[in-house]
Parts: sequence; structure tokens; C-alpha cells
Amino acid sequence: MARDHEMTAVEALRANVAVPFERARAMPPAVYTSEDFVQAELDHIFAREWFCIGRADALAEPGAYTTAELAGEPVLVVRGRDGALKAMSNVCRHRMSVLLEGRGQARAITCPYHGWTYNLDGSLRGAPAMEKNAGFCKADYALPQVRCEEWLGWVFVTLNPDAAPVAQRLAPVEAMIAGYDMTNYTENFYEEHVWDTNWKVLAENFMESYHLPVCHADTIGGLSKLEDMICPPGLPAFNYHTILKDDTLRIAMAHPTNTRLKGDERRTTFLLAIYPSLLITLTPGYFWYLS
Repeated sequence: MARDHEMTAVEALRANVAVPFERARAMPPAVYTSEDFVQAELDHIFAREWFCIGRADALAEPGAYTTAELAGEPVLVVRGRDGALKAMSNVCRHRMSVLLEGRGQARAITCPYHGWTYNLDGSLRGAPAMEKNAGFCKADYALPQVRCEEWLGWVFVTLNPDAAPVAQRLAPVEAMIAGYDMTNYTENFYEEHVWDTNWKVLAENFMESYHLPVCHADTIGGLSKLEDMICPPGLPAFNYHTILKDDTLRIAMAHPTNTRLKGDERRTTFLLAIYPSLLITLTPGYFWYLS
């Protein structure tokens, strides 16, 4: 019965997205409420796709780390002493305790339960009293590695060893925004929020600026006109739309020293939705993102 319900939601979604772009409608309610559909997303999306866990410049120093969970698997990303970013399981090999929480800085990775300590590359450095076990070998207890790649300053991880490289999937995005030089944008503020909703509700809100003149009338909405928004059909790896910002919003304009952007490019904001969950507002003057 659960399988039938899942297929009903999937088939309803397929029918929904099969119509021409100009006749688009809201997705079927079941894709937001069905537990079976969520499980299908975990199995086919969260366990297989690339997920962005933040900006590389936020992990600039050796020992800087961040954590995430993919399809129920705790993952950590840390800057190694060799300067490279590494992703690995965030679960101790001893009694399965989660090792690190949130973001931070660490000289080593130490389990809060029994004190097993791992080097920044995931190798086991020490395990109290385990030398008394004649069969114990530290080399057998390294943290499993997870695929990790950087793209335009973003850090991506995936549980899927066969996933195509990020740069290959997102080559059209890189070409489209080349003049913005997003690699050199710097993250100056970060915070986390917990939303009591289906993840797609937040993602979809970001994918449209139709609400800006109403919900943000006193801020950016007053400087964003619906007639100046361009919304092309989505592509396999991402969708986007652009807004021509009013010249009075100086922070969103290209800096005078920026000679890469010409004409209307100097006041064009890109709103990029990179599937499944990296959402970027990219202006010539600043950016912000959800991931």
C-alpha cells in the first residue's frame, strides 16, 4: 500500500511537470506531505546528489570544519594541514557517537564519548587503553571518506561515488555568470534556522520573485519590478531567473572598478536554484545564499 501511495504522488508530479512551461501549476499536495514520498527523496536525491555545505573561504584555516547530514548520514568537512578540504563520516568507529557539531575549529577530531581521537585526515591517532587489545590496529579504524569538490568557491559533498563531477554538471551556470567572478565573493555572516516545513517549500519560495513587490515592499520589493524579471524554463541541473535592479540600490550595482560587466549586466541580479538545495542570490555587489 505504501508503495502504491508513493507511486501515486510520483505519477501526479510527472503529470504536473509534463505540461508546457506557460501552463505551470503548483505541485500536488502529496509531494509535501507523503512520508513515502519523503523516503523516495532520501533514497533517490539526498543519497545520490551533490549537496552544498557552504563556502570554502569559511573553512580557510587548517582545522576549520563544518558538519551536515545527508540521507541520515552525519558528514563533516574539514580543512587539512595540507590545505586541502576533506569530507568524511562524522561518526566514531568505536560506538557510533557523532564526533563534531555545527561549525568550528579543531586541532584534532575527538569523540566526546570515549575520547578516540582522529587526525584531520580521518586517520585514527589514539584510542585510550586499546593497546591492551592484541588484535587492535589503528589503521583499521580510519573515518570513511566522502566525496568532496569545490566549485566557484562552494563546497559540495555526495554519498554517491558515481555522481558526475560538480563542474561538469554546472558548466552552463559557470559560463552564464563568468563576469561575476563568484569564486572571490567572501562570506561575512552565517546563521542557521530550523524550519518546521517540507524542505521544498523554502526552496520554491526562493525560485520565484513574484512575491517581492508584496512581501518585501518596504525593502528590495520596491526596487524590483515584475516586468523586469526574466524567468526562462528550468534546465536539468538548475533553474534561474534574473532581475534588473533599480539604480538607486547601490549595493547591488557593479563596483566602478569592475570592468568585466557591461551595460545592464552591471545591475542584473541572478537568482540561481542549483538542484536540489543550493539557492543563491548573486548581484554584482554582494550575494546571499541558502543551503
